[in-house]
Amino acid sequence: MSLNHEECLAILEQIRWGGKPKCPYCESTNATAYKNERRYHCNECFTSFSVTVATLFHKTHVELQKWFVAIHLVLNSPGGISVRQLAKEIGVNKNTACYMIERIHQAMTEEQELLKKLVKATQS
Repeated sequence: MSLNHEECLAILEQIRWGGKPKCPYCESTNATAYKNERRYHCNECFTSFSVTVATLFHKTHVELQKWFVAIHLVLNSPGGISVRQLAKEIGVNKNTACYMIERIHQAMTEEQELLKKLVKATQS
């Protein structure tokens, strides 16, 4: 699976919003897209947001492509994947890999539906 950043954002937007951006702060669907980036401006609470807000990807500097691969590896490795192995597979350092594994495990309880849909959408 080799998706670029834009394709990853599009998949995530489809999974979370079904094509209609929804403000994660006030739940409004009255949002305007920024022209040059994949962010939105809420016309109700006047905040700026992207599809990653309120997900395991929020405020991380790791590319979504790496996250998608990491999720696939963590969820589909019999007996789990080691921090060192994940770091090597996706090209991040051990601390980052450890952090990602923790976030994915946390998401397995807090964002189960998102993970299921993500795995399904990227299994091609």
